[in-house]
Amino acid sequence: MSTQNGSENGTHDPVGLTLERHVPNAIPPLVDAISSLYEHAIDRLLLSPERVTSAAAGKKLLAGDDDTEVMADQVQRVVVLAVPVVRTLARGARFTRVPWVLVASTAFSIASTLRAGVREVQVIGSLIAHRIEQETGRPAAPRLVKRLALELYLTPRRTPATTDRPLPLRRLLQRWLFKGAFGRNTQRAASKALDAAEKLDVRPYVKPAR
Repeated sequence: MSTQNGSENGTHDPVGLTLERHVPNAIPPLVDAISSLYEHAIDRLLLSPERVTSAAAGKKLLAGDDDTEVMADQVQRVVVLAVPVVRTLARGARFTRVPWVLVASTAFSIASTLRAGVREVQVIGSLIAHRIEQETGRPAAPRLVKRLALELYLTPRRTPATTDRPLPLRRLLQRWLFKGAFGRNTQRAASKALDAAEKLDVRPYVKPAR
């Protein structure tokens, strides 16, 4: 796996990069809401004995129905906080070349992206948990699953660091907020993350059982 920088598809995305530069640095309620949504999503999958056992199986799941409606309240909380942020950025974006008249900054489009994103990180996390459990014979540590799933989801071409570090929740916010604002599909990037999770050598991330 490469350490090349770029978008989740391995190419530069000038529009996305332009938008991300202008995300406010301090929007704690929205970051907190994204954090809660993400952590709840991974915790929920870890409570289930079922696991995604391959990238192919994960892609098949993503192509089918999802069950994220059980997290509808948390999704709605993020939407309520996110829509005004997107609209504020759109009004102040005269200095960019983004075609803001085409921005679909609606509650519906953002909510759709959030629901798809939650499902994607759950499937990726489930595959990572399976890989770790197969390697160690023990339940996967939630913190490790959350970190590896999120880092691979955001940058599948970059191998995650073996040392623990804070979850890149602001980058997750950027991804979901602006994919939702433009109504862009996130499934291609999720597929790449599943391939990366299947190829990842999990041994450096887990301590041997004593």
